[in-house]
Amino acid sequence: MNLFSPVSLGDLQLPNRVAMAPLTRLRSGEEGVPGPVVAEMYAQRASFGLLVAEGTYPSPVAKGYAGQPGIVTDAQVEGWRAVTDAVHARGGRIVLQVMHAGRVSHPDLTGTGHVVAPSAIAIEGEVHTATEKKPYPVPHALSTEEVRATVRDLVAASRRAVDAGFDGIELHSANGYLLHEFLSPASNRREDEYGGTPENRARLTLEAATAIAAEIGAGRVGVRISPAHNIQDAFEKDPADVLATYGTLVDGLAPLNLAYLSVLHAEPAGELVQELRRRFGGPLMANSGFGVVTDREEAVALVADGVADAVAVGRMAIANPDLVERWEGGHAENEPDPSTFYAEGATGYTDYPFLEDARQDA
Repeated sequence: MNLFSPVSLGDLQLPNRVAMAPLTRLRSGEEGVPGPVVAEMYAQRASFGLLVAEGTYPSPVAKGYAGQPGIVTDAQVEGWRAVTDAVHARGGRIVLQVMHAGRVSHPDLTGTGHVVAPSAIAIEGEVHTATEKKPYPVPHALSTEEVRATVRDLVAASRRAVDAGFDGIELHSANGYLLHEFLSPASNRREDEYGGTPENRARLTLEAATAIAAEIGAGRVGVRISPAHNIQDAFEKDPADVLATYGTLVDGLAPLNLAYLSVLHAEPAGELVQELRRRFGGPLMANSGFGVVTDREEAVALVADGVADAVAVGRMAIANPDLVERWEGGHAENEPDPSTFYAEGATGYTDYPFLEDARQDA
């Protein structure tokens, strides 16, 4: 097998193994409704084996960023339907990353008067609101019933995503957001069935994945994790606890026969990731490039060496709408412009040139 060969991830039939990683781009305005420029950006990248749409909030309190899209209101669903229609019209496949920001937010963003987390522990530092930076607030610690209500929100959002035309969803349990906050012993100090032991800390993600799979079909569901990533104060610095927690999680996910497990880790070929892959038993999507750009050589090797079944690519997907064609043919690549990652409008979003445009200009 190679990076440019077809692969099945559950019910998802991919023509190649290059996935566009979920990328926060903040182009959906105050109401969280994806507009035509968002539809065009994703449609431009329809030749990727899979598009994983950006982290999208399932309820108002789950919102983490100004300009982030939601999947709560009818207008948001209709906005996403225009996106999925545009991608499918060009032969692509797209899943929605359902993301609860948890304490990585501010009441000015959620509009609910508070933010939530497993425990009342604030992140150190400041958050970007729509107008200025403010200190992260102390979050409201979810009650046991509120945790269960959160699962229902995630399920309802996943149903709305499928109704909006998505081919599936990716459950975001990584990068310091709510589900990851439950996994981390630093952010989860609970004493109920959702805290304390590795089994209890893994419970929320497992319950959510199980319920979503029952609602929309397991073959349409992926889960994203980032063990020991140590970001946004969701610290996981004890290797034994990391293996116990994530081992418990993937052991519980394995019988569901999900579409894939996406693992963000600097060493996808390392012992931890490969042990989790073995225990999961299904397709692995590797994403090594959070701090370092994933280049063609690495992506090709990850699949050729049997380390992963697919590779999620971020920054080079931003700059190259036709990245698969460029990589398969060994062509030059556009360089991403970080100054436009979180801007507004088309600049740095839909205006990166295609290979054919570069040839015409030569």
